[in-house]
Amino acid sequence: MDDIELDDIAAELQLKATELRARIEELTRPPEAGATIGFGKRIGDGTTQAIQQMADASTAESLHKTLNEVLAAQERIQEGTYGRCVVCQDPIPAARLEFRPWAATCVEHAG
Repeated sequence: MDDIELDDIAAELQLKATELRARIEELTRPPEAGATIGFGKRIGDGTTQAIQQMADASTAESLHKTLNEVLAAQERIQEGTYGRCVVCQDPIPAARLEFRPWAATCVEHAG
């Protein structure tokens, strides 16, 4: 990969990290003052809000995992190892990196 491509990838990764941080912040924002959350015998606003917060927490956890992968890809760019599988050191196919620029492994070692 030449420097221009790496610059483009670095910019894309930076944008993705910024987007992920904003979404995580949105999902993990504390409830508004005075809001009541709880599970009761009847489904109501409190139960619905509690269920939504549980779903948001799960989504935030997934986004945080992706953010860590993006940050690791940024480190690999700095180290000069970007585009190589962290397991076998073989090149990661360009199509995989185009689809998922933070991919750390080749297709064989993904999963």
